[in-house]
Amino acid sequence: MNGPAPAGPDKDRYLGRTTMKNDPFVERVALRWADLDVNGHVRHTVYYDLGSRMRMKVFADSGLTMQDMRDDHCGPVLFREECRFLREVHLDDPIDIHLELLGMSRDHRKFRFQHRFLRGDELCATIQVDGAWMDTRTRKIFVPSQRVRDAMDALPKAEGFDWL
Repeated sequence: MNGPAPAGPDKDRYLGRTTMKNDPFVERVALRWADLDVNGHVRHTVYYDLGSRMRMKVFADSGLTMQDMRDDHCGPVLFREECRFLREVHLDDPIDIHLELLGMSRDHRKFRFQHRFLRGDELCATIQVDGAWMDTRTRKIFVPSQRVRDAMDALPKAEGFDWL
């Protein structure tokens, strides 16, 4: 779903989980003055921060809270986080972040997320993240709990989703 977020009752459908399983999670972001660099563009680190916040929100919306992760001694770790900047983004630009699962191992141990930053129909930036689930006690990568696996299965799959 591209373009500005609708007003009224459709707003909740747009700014969060949509009704179709493979529709991306979408959130409109409000940029702050502190998010800008000296050229008046959004700083590169802001994209990474927004991506991280979006992933945690999507986990929570899928039924996996930070407390659940602590209870299961499980946390996401990143191996690669790559941003491509395609268009300038300024303070007043309405930006929607679309998040989808681009890949996952069949045992749910590894994952790959795709974030797309859109201004209307215009793709401004992308982030691709490769990560895995870590046992926070042993500090080793492991197959996560059933609760985590269920949440991962509920995430929308991107076009081109592939098993890792």
